[in-house]
Amino acid sequence: MLVAGFPADAFGTNCYVVATAPGEQCVVVDPGIGVLDRLDAVLAEHRLHPAAVLLTHGHLDHTFSVAPVCGARGIPAYVHPEDRELLADPTKALSMDLTALFGGRLPYTEPDDVAELTDGATLALAGLEITVDHAPGHTGGSVLFRLPGAGSPWEADQVCLSGDVLFAGSIGRTDLPGGSMPRMLTSLREKVLPLADDTVVLPGHGPATTIGRERVRNPYLADLAGPDGARPAAPTRGL
Repeated sequence: MLVAGFPADAFGTNCYVVATAPGEQCVVVDPGIGVLDRLDAVLAEHRLHPAAVLLTHGHLDHTFSVAPVCGARGIPAYVHPEDRELLADPTKALSMDLTALFGGRLPYTEPDDVAELTDGATLALAGLEITVDHAPGHTGGSVLFRLPGAGSPWEADQVCLSGDVLFAGSIGRTDLPGGSMPRMLTSLREKVLPLADDTVVLPGHGPATTIGRERVRNPYLADLAGPDGARPAAPTRGL
């Protein structure tokens, strides 16, 4: 399996390309702000042909380039229905400060072909089998994408593209419109903690990690897995 990732120009959002091998079809995950030239270079380097774009959630820093990526190739974008409206108007999930930063309502349209994700579904795309886990909290439509890790650079049993649900040492913020700390804690407890320790996590921001490492070092997971103690501070990462 081939996995190539790089940070976007803004907010350090990780864009990933996943394929069974060079020269094959691939999926593009979370094409954010200013990624088009770098994405084209990665696709050319590995001779890859995108079959679909997968969105871990609807925040602008993960979706900004989805329409041009899909439109140039006539491919669908996959998003959870709770975040579908953010493809047409991403300002609905922004704070007032962030909306002002982007200059008010953006001239933004969703791709022509949008497919909705279902919790527990398995997507057969580009020769890959990708399991979808609905994990709300950062946004209502946040998801994890899991796929077998055999043949990956890490030779792990499983790879998880976690979006802004889980980072190395932290989790996604829940204070933006559509966010919910109670839903986030439920997602961490029911969707993240049951994953095997050797699962490689490719987050929406920052470096890769593993579930085993986060189970021990991430204060949000440690707090859920262990006896009640001092709660960690509110998360601040993500758009």
